[in-house]
Amino acid sequence: MAEYPVTKRGRTARGTHSPERKRGLPPVLARDTQILILGSFPGEASLAAKQYYAHPRNAFWPLVGELLGAPLADMPYRRRLASLRARGVGLWDVIVACERRGSLDGAIRNAEHGEIDRVRRTATRLALVCFNGKTAARAEPAWRAAGYATLVLPSSSPAYTRPFAEKLAAWRAIAAYVAPMQSPSSSRAAEMRDARRGPGLR
Repeated sequence: MAEYPVTKRGRTARGTHSPERKRGLPPVLARDTQILILGSFPGEASLAAKQYYAHPRNAFWPLVGELLGAPLADMPYRRRLASLRARGVGLWDVIVACERRGSLDGAIRNAEHGEIDRVRRTATRLALVCFNGKTAARAEPAWRAAGYATLVLPSSSPAYTRPFAEKLAAWRAIAAYVAPMQSPSSSRAAEMRDARRGPGLR
């Protein structure tokens, strides 16, 4: 896994004051999660909204919506998460805290990485770990060594200008692992549970 420059006394390697340390979003994970999609670290729009992939130009929700056959991008955020959980899909980032100015991955410093064991204890049925973009993919060897099938995907970020159709073609490799659609009653029950508990590690 790649290392980011370690600094002392709040200064970067070049001697300037480091930016404020930021913490990411809680994992969206359940015991029946079968697919975990890992990003790098939330952008400023996502941190402000406290929602994964909140930037309107990020293609994540349209991409996953195509895979699940659901209009995720048009749903309220809680319904998006409930829809993912109903199909066995979880979300998190490989970096859980860091220093960064702006939203670019290249500006990340002093990164703290998420613990694989934390996921293993919760998502006992996890089969596939996906990495959304090159920065997230730096963690792929560690997850593969932990015994998980892994898949590196083209970034959903608007900064990665590959056409949507090409991104979607690559992301379709996830489809073989997606759980079957639940019945309306069980799906509604899951939504009600999520509404009571809120997003996060469950």
